[in-house]
Amino acid sequence: MTLWLSSGLLFAFAAIALIIYKWWDVQCIGVTPVRTFTFIAILFTSGLDVGLIMFPLTEFGGYGDVGTNPEYGFANPLAIEFGFWAFLIWGFYFLTCFYFCMIEPRVKFFEIPLVKVINNVVIIGTCAFTAYLLLVNLPWYLPQLGDGETVVPTFYLIVFAAIALAVYSSSKIKYVRILSLGSSWLFIALIAVMWGQAFLGGQGSPWDFFVTASLLGEYFSNIHRFALPINDYHEFYLFWWFSWSIMIGQFTARFVSGIRTWQLFLAMLFVPSIAIGTWFTVLYHYHAQDLSIATVINLAMITVGILMVINSLDSLIRLYTDNLNLTVKRFGRLPYFFGNLVALVGLTLLFQLDFLRIQWVGALVIALYFGCFGYILLKRRAEVFGIDSAPRENVLDFHRIETAN
Repeated sequence: MTLWLSSGLLFAFAAIALIIYKWWDVQCIGVTPVRTFTFIAILFTSGLDVGLIMFPLTEFGGYGDVGTNPEYGFANPLAIEFGFWAFLIWGFYFLTCFYFCMIEPRVKFFEIPLVKVINNVVIIGTCAFTAYLLLVNLPWYLPQLGDGETVVPTFYLIVFAAIALAVYSSSKIKYVRILSLGSSWLFIALIAVMWGQAFLGGQGSPWDFFVTASLLGEYFSNIHRFALPINDYHEFYLFWWFSWSIMIGQFTARFVSGIRTWQLFLAMLFVPSIAIGTWFTVLYHYHAQDLSIATVINLAMITVGILMVINSLDSLIRLYTDNLNLTVKRFGRLPYFFGNLVALVGLTLLFQLDFLRIQWVGALVIALYFGCFGYILLKRRAEVFGIDSAPRENVLDFHRIETAN
């Protein structure tokens, strides 16, 4: 599995370099262009899940224990955490977003019946894994509802409610947009409140924030170390990111609104990384200074984390139901709602029973990467290398919208 993952990583980075080299200044336009801020909000909230909120405080200690984990000794825990979540790996999303915006309309690889089935199996499986992550991490964040280790019935109810809300939200694309923008602002507000408590109170100062943030520099000076798996845990993360990459690119590509390739590249790597870096810096200060998190703040973190799960799920549900024509228009609202709810709850329980693993999903995605590349070389090479603009129908729609505004 490590060799397969490493091959996928090297291929992805090479493909990103080719896109930047060949289509650096081409205008990218999706089928449903939105304002750039809305696009960033959709990207950020769709491309991340509850792990962003819940994992760091549980992981800093392990990354800092170089006696047990000497492979982390090249950088501090904050830089390691950032490397697992930000910057370089967002290049996967750039790659797939560009592909589905500019290349797939000419290639139509994902319309091949077998490929379509595999792609949607990946999407549905990753939806269930997202809900599973919420389920297994709730005991750590809400120990007052149990013993801090065991998943109790209340946690199943919370996850069930999150899935239900996500299915309902996916029924209309406007709900997806509203929820993405709303949760983005709530996340910003959460960062601001926790930043104020950490750096404006008696135990810290604003300068302490910049001192802590400077630790992120060790990520950039060691960025090459994150390009391939550091250990099994990093391998798990990378498979996880691969499993997300195609579907997030497929979903976000529709909202790209006329920005150039280089602007899309910078937006997708830097803007989310700035938010993640700020958030992790605040959390690492809490960890390093052993600051307690008030119950109200803890509940706010859980709330934002659940909203991120709902955001991720509604985007992905919307994607696979459109792909498979399992839409509200075709079946009606109630069959759509209960059909998706039962399917996702069932798959979530399979992850809980350790019957499914996200590594298998990520490996399948890497196979799709290689299959798509081979298909292009064999059948669509001339069309792809002749691309010099966005698909014509997208350009016409974009100019029509611009004229109307």
